[in-house]
Amino acid sequence: MGICISVSEKDDDENVTIFEERKKVLNESQRLFSVYSKQGTKGLNQDAASIHQGYGTEDGTFCGVYDGHGGNGHRVSKIVSSRLSSLILDQKNVLEKIDAIKNGCHNTTSKNHVGTMKENSDANNFQKWKEAIVSAFKVMEKEFKLQHNLDCSGSGTTAVVIIKQGEGLVIANLGDSRAVMGTMCEEKLVATQLTTDLKPELPREAERIRRCNGCVCASKEEPEIQRVWMPNNDNSPGLAMSRSFGDFLLKDYGVIAIPDISYHPLTSSDQFIVLASDGVWDVLSNNEVASIVWSAESEKVAARAVVEAASAAWKDKFPSYMADDCTVVCLFMHQKPQLQSFQN
Repeated sequence: MGICISVSEKDDDENVTIFEERKKVLNESQRLFSVYSKQGTKGLNQDAASIHQGYGTEDGTFCGVYDGHGGNGHRVSKIVSSRLSSLILDQKNVLEKIDAIKNGCHNTTSKNHVGTMKENSDANNFQKWKEAIVSAFKVMEKEFKLQHNLDCSGSGTTAVVIIKQGEGLVIANLGDSRAVMGTMCEEKLVATQLTTDLKPELPREAERIRRCNGCVCASKEEPEIQRVWMPNNDNSPGLAMSRSFGDFLLKDYGVIAIPDISYHPLTSSDQFIVLASDGVWDVLSNNEVASIVWSAESEKVAARAVVEAASAAWKDKFPSYMADDCTVVCLFMHQKPQLQSFQN
């Protein structure tokens, strides 16, 4: 990948990190992405986001949004934002080296064999990314567990990650942040959710948690929110997601740091991807977010437009609640047509 540098978009986006190859640092007008993070009314902004240009391949891109929680959530999310992309790529490179050694040991001049190797390589590419991601998430979790100067017993972060490689997306999701694709279909914009919100009430998640003697229920103060609790301990931290980095008090009770991983092939109709923390999705629908992105004046302002709309929606829909932090990454597949409007 070469040497990378890190730059911050704006002073008010100190939770955002952008990595670019030193040889190919793009002007803002050339970037087909935007990213923006805004503090809610609860205190410190515990969200973070990262973009990695030239990731894996020259046209590859890594995008991630991380939503911290607990007393040290802001520190956990920033560490993941700065470390996770390089960890995944390191693991991927190790797997490729192992493959190269194996293929070298079985080298042959047979044309049929060479063709078969190419087909197998293409078929195994997603599997390699999947193995690399799972391994990197495990390393990241272990690093938090071994840190003596950072208490992650009741603090952690979600992570939603998109890796664009060639004509496909590798998607990894840990927690309840979300990824949505905007696609043009018969001159209408269609919003497709690419991830599942990993909440405790999701049947497969609840089953795992209860199998580990964890408790899934809502508190009297928040009857509408299902959380994970330690058994027979009303004072334990109630976690509103079923997977996360950190939160080690609940790791013996079904909360895991293994992400859901999937592959999404791209088509010429796919226009953009939106990653956002749950502060956005709590108040805006997938279609509303897609509409805002498509109607934005440019790629540069799309993420901020979504965040500002979410902030306004919090004030309108939940005036008596403290607004959550809102963070958005928009990645465009093509140059964005100007001033398009969403059609129902």
